[in-house]
Amino acid sequence: MESAREKLVGDIKVLLTDVDALFRQAAASSGEEARKLRERAESALQEARARFETIQDDIISRGRDAAHATDDWVHHNPWSSIGLGAGIGLLIGFLIARR
Repeated sequence: MESAREKLVGDIKVLLTDVDALFRQAAASSGEEARKLRERAESALQEARARFETIQDDIISRGRDAAHATDDWVHHNPWSSIGLGAGIGLLIGFLIARR
């Protein structure tokens, strides 16, 4: 999950740098050249949007898989689940009481 987030941040940085350069070039250009630069910027934005949607779908899928695995584990180990919940509750209670 961490590598997907790092990749997303890297992609955003690259995209912003590329789009910024394209818009600077488009501002300095006119006519046909400016139109081509705008088209390249739009293409880069569409590509980034597609990558972000893919990453979003992957994260949602992983979350669902984790939720299903947790649900299955709780159903197969109800007493362990109760003990684990009680232990976490006690730990949180001790941490809050220390303040």
